[in-house]
Amino acid sequence: MLVNIIGLLAIVFVVFWFWPRSSNARPAAKDNEQLITVNDGVYEPEQPVRKAGESITLTFLRKDASACAQWVLFDDVDVSAELPINKAFTLQLPPLKPGNYPFHCQMNMYRGTLVVK
Repeated sequence: MLVNIIGLLAIVFVVFWFWPRSSNARPAAKDNEQLITVNDGVYEPEQPVRKAGESITLTFLRKDASACAQWVLFDDVDVSAELPINKAFTLQLPPLKPGNYPFHCQMNMYRGTLVVK
């Protein structure tokens, strides 16, 4: 009986220790931060709005395994980043003037616009 209980506890330990965990937790957004999810061919939100004159933090969460979703490029500010799959990646942008700043994947299929007011 004791062997069965120890075996059952060992199985429970192994399951909980090695079982894949899905992270649906979203990082808490601070004043000029924005979480952008990359999934199913779109950026969500597609047009994030941020404050002008302050540094901007964009956190990308890439859920799409497509090679097209691997990079994000901000041509107007000469910034690009490789996005890991299923991990949050934080991108810092310098303070920007009011305006629209398009961003896209390397093939220009995923598109969004950062709106700075």
